[in-house]
Amino acid sequence: MQPILKIESLKKYYGKGDSKTLALDGISFQVMPGEFLGIMGSSGSGKSTVLNCIASVIKPTEGSIELNGENISKMSGSKLATYRGKEIGYLFQSFELIDNLTGRENILLPVALHKSEGDPNERLNKLISYLEVDNIVDKFPSQMSGGEKQRIAAARALILDPKIILADEPTGALDSKNAKSLMNKLEGLNGESGSTILMVTHDSNAASYCSRILFIQDGKIFHELRRDKVSESREDFYQRILKVMAQLGGGSANVL
Repeated sequence: MQPILKIESLKKYYGKGDSKTLALDGISFQVMPGEFLGIMGSSGSGKSTVLNCIASVIKPTEGSIELNGENISKMSGSKLATYRGKEIGYLFQSFELIDNLTGRENILLPVALHKSEGDPNERLNKLISYLEVDNIVDKFPSQMSGGEKQRIAAARALILDPKIILADEPTGALDSKNAKSLMNKLEGLNGESGSTILMVTHDSNAASYCSRILFIQDGKIFHELRRDKVSESREDFYQRILKVMAQLGGGSANVL
């Protein structure tokens, strides 16, 4: 099986001269189709920089990023717009919903911006049902709780059936109950629908839903954990995550 995402020798510098800072120091890894990969690290470790490079929000200084064998750094114009709009689905910590659009209109916004195959309403109805937003989909964001906003945002990220979902601290603005609900939904999408998910998080609870975790420190990958979902419970995986995070000076108190 070929990787869906391949990162090779990724480097990112910020600033110039004496003020130059190395955020990523030659990171390499692969994401396989249907994998739920987590990236963890303390603040300033470079984990969000990795995600932003993959999303083409920022351009790496060196190295390559390939999605299905195509180097995104060589994309431009309409091809890059298609990559950003259809090939990846981005789930933000701060939801990024448009206030004057209803939940339904927010979800369908990518459909209005990018051509899609098939009937988008069929996929919309499936997502609304799966994410349990039937009763809020016609409300405005100001009428929704944080958990409801994030589930609407998740539906928007998924509406065009992207090849990979990029989740940037998706539980960061949620309480423990809504965080658990969202992670259960993402785990379900990964397990039942085969969605490929790459999630950056500082939260050990959220990370325990992943099948593999890369730990980043000072712009380098320094450790990796894999979970055998057949033989290892999420609670046991969580405890292993905590041990690694203790070396980084972070973690969470209780598994959800």
